Amino acid sequence: MNLQQSIEQFLYRLAELCDDRDWDGYLDQFAPECEFHIPQWKNEEEVTRDPKREMSLMYYADRTGLEDRVFRLRTGKSAASTPLPRTLHLIDNVRCEEQGDGIVQVRVNWVTHFHRFGESNHFFGTADYTLRGEGDGWKILRKHTVLLNDRIDSVLDFYHV
Repeated sequence: MNLQQSIEQFLYRLAELCDDRDWDGYLDQFAPECEFHIPQWKNEEEVTRDPKREMSLMYYADRTGLEDRVFRLRTGKSAASTPLPRTLHLIDNVRCEEQGDGIVQVRVNWVTHFHRFGESNHFFGTADYTLRGEGDGWKILRKHTVLLNDRIDSVLDFYHV
């Protein structure tokens, strides 16, 4: 399998793990030091850049933020996510660029369809990943997602992006 196919299969599997709510498998795809960021729009053309100084829709400096979200889902401590929506993640237009030392920069377009309380909706955008090769697979070192929806009129959580 070539690099492009390997990364596409990794991203498809990541989406499947999330849609199947296999939270342990999902979290295992992220390196402990992984940064997870969804910036906020400053205006129609520009998103925030520095999550420590500017507003973000979501920011975790490492995997513990995602682990906390999963804990809250599992224990029912996330009222906003009860019940969990059914999701379907679609990944497209995967572009890869090798950086050396087993690091690859990846950009994708994505759409997540979700259904909750008898209503269906979707989020869509782009995501930039920094991946590190580990054994026969990959670990996510950074996920930076730009949400392109103009309005967020429902709960937005990690499982939507």
